[in-house]
Amino acid sequence: MNLAAPSTRRFRLPRGGGDGQSPERTLTSPLSRHQPGGRVSYAILLAVLLFATLATVVPLLWMVLGGLKTSTEIFRSPPTFLPEQWRWNNFQDSWDSLRYSLYFRNTVALAVGSWLIQIVVAATAAYSLSRLQPLFGRVILIMFIGTLMVPADAYLIPRYLTVLEVPVFGISLADTWWAVWLPAAVSAFNIFLLKSFFDQIPQDLTDAAILDGANAWQVFIQIILPLSRPVIAVVSIFAFINSWKDFFWPLLVLTDPDLQPISVALYRLSESESLNLIIAALAIASLPPLIAFLIFQRQIIAGITFSGLKG
Repeated sequence: MNLAAPSTRRFRLPRGGGDGQSPERTLTSPLSRHQPGGRVSYAILLAVLLFATLATVVPLLWMVLGGLKTSTEIFRSPPTFLPEQWRWNNFQDSWDSLRYSLYFRNTVALAVGSWLIQIVVAATAAYSLSRLQPLFGRVILIMFIGTLMVPADAYLIPRYLTVLEVPVFGISLADTWWAVWLPAAVSAFNIFLLKSFFDQIPQDLTDAAILDGANAWQVFIQIILPLSRPVIAVVSIFAFINSWKDFFWPLLVLTDPDLQPISVALYRLSESESLNLIIAALAIASLPPLIAFLIFQRQIIAGITFSGLKG
C-alpha cells in the first residue's frame, strides 16, 4: 500500500495584500472585529476619534470662515457658520492695514533664531552627556530632568529679572530679540530626547572613527548628526512651532512695536482694528506651522517610533 508522503508545504498567514505590500495597520485587527463585541468597540473607537478630529478641525475652520465675514456678522446672535457675504479681500486688507509683512518677518526671525540656538545647544549638550561622559554627567542629567518638574511660571520672574540685567555683564536684553532667543536656548526636554537617541547609536561606529584618527568634533559632525536626522527633525518642528505661537514671553520683553511677533502685535491691535481683519490675520498666521508639520510629518513619525539602528 502506497502512502502519500507528508506535505512539506508550510502555510503562513498573509502578511499583507497579494501585491507584496506591508501589513495593513489599523486601530483593531480584522480578527478582533469578528469576535463578539468587536464591531461595537470598533464603532465606539471610531466615534471617539471622529469627535476628537472635529473638536480640532472645527475651530480652525471657524477662524478661516470668520475672516471672510463682516465684523457685524461675527457678533450676530445666533452666530452663522458660513458667511452671508464672502469677503475674500479681508485677507489682503489685513495684510496691508496691519503692517502684517513687518510682523511676519519678525515672527520668522524669532522662530528661526530660537530653532537654531536650541538645536546647537541641545545637540552639543546631549552629545557631551552621551559620548564624552563628563565628570558628574549623571548628576547634571538628573538636574536637567528635574527642571521639567518645575512649572514654567515658577521661574518666570527670575528669568525676566535676568533679562533686564544680565549677571556679570550688567547689560539689558529688553527690547532685543536676544531676550527671546537666549531663554529658549536651553531645553531640558530636547537635551534628554537627543541624549536618549545618541545612546542608541552603536559605540562601534564612533570607536572605529576614533581609531581612524577622528576627534570628538568630527565624530559629532560626520557620524552622530547624520544618523540623528529623524530626532533632529522632531526637535526642530517642536522648537519652531513653540516659538511661532509664543505670546506671553515676547509680550513681556518686547515693548517696541517694530520688534513684536504676530501674536503680540495682533493682541495689541485688536482694540483698534476690525475684528474680521484680526481673525483673517490669525488665519494667515496659522498657516506656516501647519505647512511645516505637513512637510516634516514623515520625519516626525520616524523620530518618535525609531528605537534602534539596523545592522
